[in-house]
Amino acid sequence: MDILERMRRGELIRLDDPEYPVIEELITRAFRITGELNAGYHDAAETRAVMSELTGELIDETTWIVPPFYTDFGRFTRFGRNAFVNCGCTFMDRGGITIGDGVLIGPGVKLITENHAEEPELRRHVYGRPIVIGRKAWIGAGATVLPGVTVGENAIVAAGAVVTGDVTANAIVGGVPARVIRNIRQ
Repeated sequence: MDILERMRRGELIRLDDPEYPVIEELITRAFRITGELNAGYHDAAETRAVMSELTGELIDETTWIVPPFYTDFGRFTRFGRNAFVNCGCTFMDRGGITIGDGVLIGPGVKLITENHAEEPELRRHVYGRPIVIGRKAWIGAGATVLPGVTVGENAIVAAGAVVTGDVTANAIVGGVPARVIRNIRQ
């Protein structure tokens, strides 16, 4: 299996891996594309076109992404229909990010799928764990979601929260680390 498949499976990807130049090329590509996106004004359709180039997947016309947008990879992010991503977000997606239909993502949100080994001699190498944001979830301004987290359908992550574990459907979480505050009132 190639390095991209190994990365998607969560294997530790070493900088000295013979296939690592593939990753370097995609990182450089992501920086070029996001640099162009963030350097000037783009309407919603133009932004979707640039983001489609970045992700390699057509982004639905109902989805709205507000630049600036930051990533070091971009190829492993998937956006659902009618999603909204506000300005200044960072998606570190080498582990994979899935944004469900109708998701709201506030300004300055960080979705971080990448991590480093605990052992000092391996620490510069990277592995990833996927993040899944369920249908109609809302991630508040400045929140950070860490590797391997699933945010359930309709859940709310409060502004500034740091989410280190899964959030059940219809829950409201907040704090550092995020804890359940209550469930959504029905």
